[in-house]
Amino acid sequence: MANHEENDKLLSYLKVHGAYEPKTVPGQNAFTFLAQRGGVPQLFKWTSNDGKIKALKDFHDRVLSVHPSPSGEKTIVGVDNHGDERQQLYLINQDHVIEELVISKNHFHRFGGWSSDEKRIVFSSNRRHPGYFDLYVADVATKTVTKLLEINDNCTPICWIKNDSQILISMPRTNIDNDLFVYDLAAEKLIRLTEVSDRTARFQSVQATADGKKMYVLSDAGQNTLGIFQKDLKEDTPFQKLMTDDSWDIEEIKLSPDEKSIAYTVNKGGISTLGCFHLENQQINEIADMPKGVYRSLDWLNADELIVAVKGATIPGDIWKVDVPQAKSERLTFVGENKTLEKYWIEPKLCTYQSFDGLTVPYFLYQQGEAKAAVVYVHGGPESQIRSEYNPVIQYLAANGYAVVTPNVRGSMGYGRKYVQLDDVRNRMDSVADLKWLAKDLIDKHHIHPDKIGIMGRSYGGFMVLAALTHYPGVWSAGVDIVGISHFRTFLENTGAWRRKLREFEYGSLEEDIDFFEEIAPLNHTDKITAPLLVFHGRNDTRVPVTEAEQLTSLLTKKGKEVELFMFEDEGHQTERLENHIFMNTEIVKFMNKHLKGE
Repeated sequence: MANHEENDKLLSYLKVHGAYEPKTVPGQNAFTFLAQRGGVPQLFKWTSNDGKIKALKDFHDRVLSVHPSPSGEKTIVGVDNHGDERQQLYLINQDHVIEELVISKNHFHRFGGWSSDEKRIVFSSNRRHPGYFDLYVADVATKTVTKLLEINDNCTPICWIKNDSQILISMPRTNIDNDLFVYDLAAEKLIRLTEVSDRTARFQSVQATADGKKMYVLSDAGQNTLGIFQKDLKEDTPFQKLMTDDSWDIEEIKLSPDEKSIAYTVNKGGISTLGCFHLENQQINEIADMPKGVYRSLDWLNADELIVAVKGATIPGDIWKVDVPQAKSERLTFVGENKTLEKYWIEPKLCTYQSFDGLTVPYFLYQQGEAKAAVVYVHGGPESQIRSEYNPVIQYLAANGYAVVTPNVRGSMGYGRKYVQLDDVRNRMDSVADLKWLAKDLIDKHHIHPDKIGIMGRSYGGFMVLAALTHYPGVWSAGVDIVGISHFRTFLENTGAWRRKLREFEYGSLEEDIDFFEEIAPLNHTDKITAPLLVFHGRNDTRVPVTEAEQLTSLLTKKGKEVELFMFEDEGHQTERLENHIFMNTEIVKFMNKHLKGE
């Protein structure tokens, strides 16, 4: 009976889902958002006249992106197939009928914006070559697709400017850095906006004014953290700094409809703050009347009100409205609310420890009372960051006697450019050593039993799990690898061509670093693994090829190691379908209970 009750409780945790990515529908005082329905993310709409939510349309697979037209009468929706991330673009017209608009199912499509007259959209795609993203326009009425510009590189259009005569474009230079360009349609000319000399700088969250004469952007050009800059959209004008925080990144901005102020969020150690920067007098108004968590997808509902997606450790995800002049907030959706479970959810404690070289490393600790067993959850990326956000498995484990630890080891985003570059190329294993020293901290400070520490991670976090198990085998008693990398050489050889160049900047190149890849590859050190290992992978993964899991588990099986591989035939890099999500995490909890608690 006890096991049955616990299974039901875990199932209830796993079925909790939130609302995210709100988009204002112009002219309707309404917004769309995404939420799980039927096992995959689908499209919903909230309207102010009744405050109710309704499902718009059910798509055949998960919805990745939503883009209302300038009038709000039409919507572009991006959908992939079985998790392969090859986004196809569909049109919902005025009669709420779904039409195919940009379809080439073997290719990726990146939406870049509606023209002001709503007759065209711009997008980029790798239709010509697997590693190159060219610039295209599609006629909404005729469905005709025209190539504007061939680019033997990677590009993402941002928006149309100057009465649709130009298109703003971002082109990545490294795994985190990029350049901004303008493509002039009449002159058929690509104009660089960022300095050639700025070899290491991010330019993101771009906001262009309606007249196309100026833009606001987040950048870390010449500094350690992201701040707000402005620039006249001319080739020879410099970026001008408006606002910065020397300690933390400003991570998202949104220009108000009257173009007099900029709403912004700041990432303070994995927890967000919200503010408004007034352009005329450069005053800052911080908005403290917000729940604790991570804020994303800022959008202006009208001239005075913002909408923002909030996800916290005890908030699975919902949409808030913010009255900016009054600095007051109101919750609009309750998709993630669960009054039965909320009493069990834990706000983590932010802790730090000293690694092998004296570096201070932060982590979130989820723990109720005394715990002897711990699970370390490693984020992916690697240029990512674990935040104070709801995770059903973390919350369930923490409510059932585990200390759950989510570290931001060196190489993580959110702590400035210097920190994120500490694990680049041949410094890779320093971040793995951080995990060993984290385990020591758990034993010394939190009284965790040395033989009861498990580790799990997804994507690059999966590599970190495998590297930790092979290079520090005595530290870990169980490991879970989800869509992880088992060898950087085979990963780079088989990943998408357009991703290889960017990943090589972070990991090292096939030309120069093969010896290092062979030295550190978990695949080459499988004989050292002593902990039992659980592996999950999606057959349609276009980021980390499924061969990474197959070659690893095959070799471990031949060597008589304790390993089990679960393959999802209808998933890619993420595990989106509800039945797969439930199965995978149920198996993980059973696995940890068996090997860390002896259950």
